[in-house]
Amino acid sequence: MKFWGRDFGRAVVLGGLLFASALAAVDALAAKRDFEMNIEDTRITLVEKQQFHTFAYAGQVPGPLFYVDEGDEITVNVNNMTALPHTIHWHGMLQRGTWKNDGVPGVTQDAIKPGDSFTYKFIAEPSGTMWYHCHVNVNEHVTLRGMWGPFIVRPKKPTALEKTVTKEYVLMLSDWDSKWAAKPGFGGIPGDTYDYFTINGKSYPDTQPIRVKKGDVVRLRLIGAGDLVHSIHMHGHVSIIAFKDGFPLVNPIRGDTVLVGPGERYDVIFTADNPGRWMIHDHVDTHTMNGERPMGGIMTTIEYDEIRNDENWYEWKGKKFIPNFYYEESLKKGPGVYTNDVFKGQAIQ
Repeated sequence: MKFWGRDFGRAVVLGGLLFASALAAVDALAAKRDFEMNIEDTRITLVEKQQFHTFAYAGQVPGPLFYVDEGDEITVNVNNMTALPHTIHWHGMLQRGTWKNDGVPGVTQDAIKPGDSFTYKFIAEPSGTMWYHCHVNVNEHVTLRGMWGPFIVRPKKPTALEKTVTKEYVLMLSDWDSKWAAKPGFGGIPGDTYDYFTINGKSYPDTQPIRVKKGDVVRLRLIGAGDLVHSIHMHGHVSIIAFKDGFPLVNPIRGDTVLVGPGERYDVIFTADNPGRWMIHDHVDTHTMNGERPMGGIMTTIEYDEIRNDENWYEWKGKKFIPNFYYEESLKKGPGVYTNDVFKGQAIQ
């Protein structure tokens, strides 16, 4: 019995050490990610000569990409360099035990006054496609002033489907009323007529192609950052609507069109199995306009590497390709916080 007891005791000690080691390993996986971000007055160009006065996170629209692991400890110190109050709401984050970091003025915090700073601290959970935006005068600051950016949380346990993904792209959908373009502090009211529509702050043809090769498994992270519902239709492919608001669907939906409402996120996954040149566009037809001119707004193309793009009639023949327009290059680098010169506006003093 002594022999058994001695072995049992050793087993208990060993088991305890293994458990403690496992906990330590889990803790070691939770990185601490600190970032400093200014809110700045900038002027961005949606398309051609149509500009907008924005209150931009880090001076860009969309704001920097936050790409973190589930369970990471996030600290963001925000400095308000504009003349109006702002906050950041981390849309989708549960804020367990950190509700004062939810970014709602008059509810969880006092708004960040001009010249002041505020530090947000929270744990990144749950995983999935999330985003962040101002929660002061959201009617204007989010819809018309570009106060939004992507927040992607990589899961501890990815689904079998997402493990197959080889390329991924972030598409933030928004809408603008040009009559308020140069009038910060106004707009975003009932009766506004939206006349410009964008993917990542740009209208077609100033968006960029989504470049793939045959065999790629592509993930489009669609984020409704504006005030309207957008019906995103992809030509030439059957896609799988696999995630809603960051959560995997028990029964993914196959189709070619998905409705994305304000605040919603859908992850659409498709296999690049049909070489050609294919449109992705909003099937709310009035959302494919630039002002009163058609063939604009929320439109882009899928370009296969295997297909030449030199026809004289092709809208984007000779177009200078700007990589990372969909944060596709940043997402390859793994967790971090990524600014993007592609989205930088002109500073307004």
